[in-house]
Amino acid sequence: MAPPQAPLRLAKTPGWLADLAGAWIFYSVLPPAPWPQPRFERIARFAPWIGAVLGAIEALAWGLGQGHLPLLAQVALVMALAIWLSGGLHLDGAMDTADGLAAGERCLEAMQDSRVGASGVQALVVLLLLRAGALVTLAAAAPWALVWASVWGRIAPLVAMGGFPYLRESPSSGDSPGTGGSAGFHRRHWAGFAQELLPAFLLLGLLTAWSASTDIPWQGWLGVIPAVLVPWGLGRRLGGHSGDSYGACVEWTCSWTLLLMALALVLAP
Repeated sequence: MAPPQAPLRLAKTPGWLADLAGAWIFYSVLPPAPWPQPRFERIARFAPWIGAVLGAIEALAWGLGQGHLPLLAQVALVMALAIWLSGGLHLDGAMDTADGLAAGERCLEAMQDSRVGASGVQALVVLLLLRAGALVTLAAAAPWALVWASVWGRIAPLVAMGGFPYLRESPSSGDSPGTGGSAGFHRRHWAGFAQELLPAFLLLGLLTAWSASTDIPWQGWLGVIPAVLVPWGLGRRLGGHSGDSYGACVEWTCSWTLLLMALALVLAP
């Protein structure tokens, strides 16, 4: 008589794949896959890859509307799509951060307030105007620029996480100092710049090869400027970063990347 067969066991999901699944859920409103089981630990390292997917969807929407819609209508619809795809997560952080910067010593209190102040509204208007102006200028080159901007926007918080302490400490919750708060898990599971930026570097290499045959072969790399300066500037002003300022890094870096690429396209001989 043959021995009974052992039950079939599924191989353990690699940690990086579980984190990628967690990033998919955390950074977008796209439906999750039935497998693998998500893990929410080192998800920030895969945010640029999620950004590339979201940027590609925006680029596809731009292409579908090109030639069928007035340019301004096309810009408005693609911008609305971008906000919906991220669930407005980062835009909310940008508004809260603006309110915090305007509040002086009451910075953290203002950022935690669910009400949006005048500074937050002004930041929203400026962000949308910068983005709209850049997309109108980019025109046919907008699809490639949308992908690049979305990727650099998700790299910027990695610079903030690795370069500055987390602002909202919550020792009573069991977090180590400087890692508390709703987004403190990013710092708690931080493994150093080399490991956290490796997926982003691989993605940038693919984007560089892909862009070689486009109308903007090198302009996408201009995004490194806001991706470093925005988190550095906010970190210096705030004395560190929080979940809100991570969102602000995403939005301001996206807008400035699009604007820099548009200016480079206009000024190119």
